[in-house]
Amino acid sequence: MKQGIFKRLSKPWTLMVVAVFVLAVAACGGDDPATPTTGTGGGDPTATPSGGAPTSTPNSGQNGGGNGDIDDIPFTTDRDMTLNGAGATFPFVLYSQFAESYNQLNSGLQVNYSSIGSGGGIRQVIEKTVDFGGTDGPMNDEQKEQAGSRVLHVPIAMGSVVPAYNLPGNPQVRFTSETIAGIFLGDITNWNDPRLAEDNPDVELPDRNIAVIHRSDGSGTTFIWVDYLSNVSEEWNSEVGTATSVQWPTGIGANGNEGVANQIRQIPGAVGYVELAYATQNDLAVGHLQNREGNFIEPNLESVSAAAGGMIAAGEFPENMEARVVDAPGEDSFPAAGFTWYLIYQELNVLQQMNLERAQELIRYTLWSLDQEGGQQYHADLDYAPLDPLVIDMAKEALKTVTFNGEPVWETMLP
Repeated sequence: MKQGIFKRLSKPWTLMVVAVFVLAVAACGGDDPATPTTGTGGGDPTATPSGGAPTSTPNSGQNGGGNGDIDDIPFTTDRDMTLNGAGATFPFVLYSQFAESYNQLNSGLQVNYSSIGSGGGIRQVIEKTVDFGGTDGPMNDEQKEQAGSRVLHVPIAMGSVVPAYNLPGNPQVRFTSETIAGIFLGDITNWNDPRLAEDNPDVELPDRNIAVIHRSDGSGTTFIWVDYLSNVSEEWNSEVGTATSVQWPTGIGANGNEGVANQIRQIPGAVGYVELAYATQNDLAVGHLQNREGNFIEPNLESVSAAAGGMIAAGEFPENMEARVVDAPGEDSFPAAGFTWYLIYQELNVLQQMNLERAQELIRYTLWSLDQEGGQQYHADLDYAPLDPLVIDMAKEALKTVTFNGEPVWETMLP
């Protein structure tokens, strides 16, 4: 099922996007753990493979060195192993599906992903306690320096961070950049504030206090949300700024997207920000945000894809793939969208638990996650936008640079 960003764009836009990528493709950087994890079983994080030769497919051998390309690597393996990841809650719904489906394909290969927030995932990557991390906010320069070795950001999906709320009857509410920033700054404290009423002339907003809900943990969802607010509100940018954790001017903290969604559902008058999949799963009302073109946009796959397409067509997609897709150009662009990434050390021998076989299975799983008929097929049904094929190609080129003891891992998997 191929539903790439560019399939939704007009032909002139597609040509512009291709031109951008021809120029860009040359190159390829809290938080107490929460309990949710994906996977079909446990496993010792430092366990080495307990056996298993590669499947009968000839190019799954570990000594490799043939003339094939990275697409020749099979997705099946006979090895028994558990890969461990941790980080962003933003993609947890998707990664849970990944773990289940990949285990059905490879019964001996289990993937445990702890949903602890992007801040926690980055921390565990820096501490080298997991095989891969997950984040929705790129590592900053200080974090990259702390890692001590280059960490690749491999995009896996796109999604939207949405304002979700709990009002009687849950009418459809629209927010301008001024009103949504005013709410999270603590300047707008009642749902019948005249500024909100002006945004919503056809909605009878109640005389009820607004209860702001925000993340208490380091979070890529927070990064996307406050990055959006920083781009549309000068006051927010100067007083609060952008990070995975910020000093909130107002509100109640909750852990993870799950915690924020639960608080919104339980508190009348609440408003908070969650990834769209969590709003959908919890049957929460979501607001329409005004984009830079002045249009009120519903968060969905099309508007998220339009945001990425607008940014790429404008030549704003970075070569290292650490793209921030907020307040993007385009009539139909949802303004609070973003990528989520796997964090993978470029030289994997820096991880104490790593060996060549484990490195191979990490690359195999990542390639499956990027495949249109592998992991990418699950995105749309779970309210995530699948990656465009051009972004997938960039990610594969980045994976070709991953080494173990200086040897490109993917090459060791060829016949």
